Amino acid sequence: MTKAQVACMDVWRKCLEIIRDNIPPQSYKTWFEPIVPLKLDHNVLTIQVPSQFFYEWIEENYVNLLRNTLRHFLGSEAKLEYSIIIENGKDGNNNYAVNLPTAPSEKDKKNPPVNYPLNADKPIPSHWVMPGLKKINIDPCLNPLYTFDTFVEGDCNRLARNAGLDVADRVDNYSFNPLYIYGGFGQGKTHLANAIGNEVKKRHPNKVILYIQCEKFINQFTDSIKSGSSTEFVNFYQLIDVLIIDDIHFLANKNKTMETFFHVFNHLHQSKKVMIFTADVHPSELKGVEDRLINRFKSGLQVELQEPDLQTRVNILKRKMYSEGIRISESVTEYIAEHITTNVRELEGAMISLIAQSSLNRKEIDIDLAASIVKTFVKNANREISIDYIQKVVSEYFEIPVEKLKEKTRKREVVQARQISMFFAKRYTNLSLKAIGQHFGGRDHSTVIHAITTVQDLMSYDRQIKNQVEEIQRKIQAGKN
Repeated sequence: MTKAQVACMDVWRKCLEIIRDNIPPQSYKTWFEPIVPLKLDHNVLTIQVPSQFFYEWIEENYVNLLRNTLRHFLGSEAKLEYSIIIENGKDGNNNYAVNLPTAPSEKDKKNPPVNYPLNADKPIPSHWVMPGLKKINIDPCLNPLYTFDTFVEGDCNRLARNAGLDVADRVDNYSFNPLYIYGGFGQGKTHLANAIGNEVKKRHPNKVILYIQCEKFINQFTDSIKSGSSTEFVNFYQLIDVLIIDDIHFLANKNKTMETFFHVFNHLHQSKKVMIFTADVHPSELKGVEDRLINRFKSGLQVELQEPDLQTRVNILKRKMYSEGIRISESVTEYIAEHITTNVRELEGAMISLIAQSSLNRKEIDIDLAASIVKTFVKNANREISIDYIQKVVSEYFEIPVEKLKEKTRKREVVQARQISMFFAKRYTNLSLKAIGQHFGGRDHSTVIHAITTVQDLMSYDRQIKNQVEEIQRKIQAGKN
């Protein structure tokens, strides 16, 4: 090793000692350990980074820390150059030179300067920030309306609600990680998951929180594979402090996604980061999910959201009335709660219909009006839970006998019709995935999940399938009216 190489390594080693003391250990491991110092020419240090994304992230988040550190060892005229590894694994010619100015002026603080990388069509912004700890700035994707204040407590959900509050109380030292929330359709899983995230955000504004639907997580991973950025995908999720994934059961049979998720899970768990998952069944009932993931789900706390009891349903209606600014008599409220018993969404839907009918027709909200709404609503609900009706519509559309949907045949046209039927059964009924499978020749939970995700995937790029599904949907809805 030449003297120049020794000097380069020595300067970078000293820089890393300062950087390590100013950022979280995981951020240091993710973003600075992979960097390789290449050369030091007077006051210009060249470092090698693994990708364009890596370079942009460093410039976006750590340029000020780098500036101050290099100035300390190389003087006020210090410069930094990046050598970016191109996709074929060889050192590319994408060398970016970045000036490291002495200090930002008051004007610069209001209008951050922009560095123009060599051979780049667009400038990459570099924000002025105070050196030290800096969290990534991402949208947590939380629904601000879903809070603990709007989550009605009852015997059916008290344990789950208290478990969620416990996460917010002890987010830095949560003992039951991960928290796994399960229950049927419309029981409040998404509401509770968002409420936990919003409460953590309120109490710990510096925490990096992300709520995401499992289907979106899967799509992101698929896109990262196609674009060759799977490493960046993993790095991103490893930086999250509180990760909330809704409908985790959709991981079923997604082997590559499960493999990557397994590593993300392990990393976050070892780093004492909090994970919250929702699903429609207990971990032991998950089908198509690897045993090692099921064991990790079971290693935390599992809490169930059950169907709301009568008093909870009454309280939910009262909360809805309060938010809408209306008054309804106790007798009417109890009447609706007694007749709409399946889930929270149907209960609120009946209340909204009642309010709309009263407003549009200028009728007083009384038992008679409530009875007419409930009768119509229950009739529609009964139509909605009829898989027989869905199977009939789909079979007629594809000109396939209904019986074929329940057979074990693997003919392409039958399989497609069966998958679309399952897709609509999940959308329009209140039955569990297991129950839906039973209506299609006794197929299991994982088969239904696979059918739903297959239809969703096909609709994202196959225009013909998308048109077919939309036309069938119109037929189903027309039959309900």
